Amino acid sequence: MNSGGQGVGKAEVRLKWDPSPWDEPPHHLDIIATTYAADSPFGRPAYVVHSDSRSPDGTINMSRHSQTGQGLGYVEVMTLELERLAPSFSRVVVGVAIHQDTGRKTFGALSNAGVLVVEGYEELLKVDFAQVSACTAATVAEFTRNASGAWEFHEMLRGFDSDPVLFAAEMGAAPQY
Repeated sequence: MNSGGQGVGKAEVRLKWDPSPWDEPPHHLDIIATTYAADSPFGRPAYVVHSDSRSPDGTINMSRHSQTGQGLGYVEVMTLELERLAPSFSRVVVGVAIHQDTGRKTFGALSNAGVLVVEGYEELLKVDFAQVSACTAATVAEFTRNASGAWEFHEMLRGFDSDPVLFAAEMGAAPQY
């Protein structure tokens, strides 16, 4: 699926979740994006973008970050300016990971968690984490560059049982069926 004949130019990934109850440690989630070179689309990420970083060329960055889920609506936002990515990149994978600092937490333990991926006003994906409720991290979207150079969007809901650091290293691997 893509957003039309021109491909996806600039996408935004938005994340929401409800804060934890007052007597529990905060739920801390992060959007993570990994980029892959054209000569190694399922290999090691060329670079990783998360709350404490941005892409070296400024094409992928966090414009909003939350460590608690407090706020109205989507409390974490990552912008991907795919049309500005160098031609040497052919794939970008985006996922969400739950920090495990205060004990194991899964998506099933969260309430009102969800992701929205948009390009302008067009909704590309809106999903909760019900299908991966037993997982601690999940990929949600994949953007790939086609033969004409346009970026295509693909839903990629896949669960993982890992912390944010390990997840960033494994999230772009080819699916094992």
